Amino acid sequence: MRSDRQEFGVVCCALREVRDEDLGVLFEQWADPVAAHMAAFTAPDHMDRDAFQRRWSRLRADETVIARAIVVEGEVAGTIGSWGDPDEREVTYWIGRSYWGKGIATGALTAFLAVDPSRPLHARVAYDNVGSRRVLEKCGFRVIASERDFAQARSAEIEELMLRLDERASSEHV
Repeated sequence: MRSDRQEFGVVCCALREVRDEDLGVLFEQWADPVAAHMAAFTAPDHMDRDAFQRRWSRLRADETVIARAIVVEGEVAGTIGSWGDPDEREVTYWIGRSYWGKGIATGALTAFLAVDPSRPLHARVAYDNVGSRRVLEKCGFRVIASERDFAQARSAEIEELMLRLDERASSEHV
């Protein structure tokens, strides 16, 4: 089993394969209404545990998807992953709310950029998700466009920013 580690301040993140036993805590993080509102763009069946299990089954079986659990001090803090064709590959992450504001997302994304060296790498973020946008920009992503789209978790159309990382990230970004 491969474990990728990234030190960030006093927080140490480890990335590892997602395990069956992680899915319960990941669903709790995913179903958190505050986190879902912040993410904004969720699946229509977001609160359905069975749909969540099926989604993770598909993701883990797809060889083009890279998915990792983010582990902090032995606890699953969230997930990070990427998917898509080479020129359109996209990264996504979900951090449990109790781990917000501790540098974990930045540490995990920095570590993940070594796991998936694909460039360009794309990301999307709700216009008002300042924390996530800051994480992406610290890691070298730049806003390239915006569009209005329906945000399932907010039951409204909102602005979404598209970001892209063209170069390999270096430690100067963090």
